[in-house]
Amino acid sequence: MHAAFLILAMAAATILLRFLPFLIFRDGSRKPAVITYLGHVLPPAAIGMLVIYCLRNVNVGTHPYGIPEGAACILVAILQRQFHNTILSILAGTGLYMLLIQTIFA
Repeated sequence: MHAAFLILAMAAATILLRFLPFLIFRDGSRKPAVITYLGHVLPPAAIGMLVIYCLRNVNVGTHPYGIPEGAACILVAILQRQFHNTILSILAGTGLYMLLIQTIFA
């Protein structure tokens, strides 16, 4: 019963946070400049932090010298630049990384 209340509270908080911007700016008025600015700079900053977090434990001084990670990152960057399809980029990069660590660098 306690877990059900916790799940309900977390769901309500999540829903509130998701709908809050639409409730605040529902009249169609112009958004404040700081909101527009954050909308432009936060997504690339979050992606950059995720990349750094994912690559933080890569040791380029020992075998496999970061080659699988580097190859996957390069493939993701190329595909994203070429096709602008996030799902394709992520799936191809993950597939290449898994292929490399399971076969060549096993």
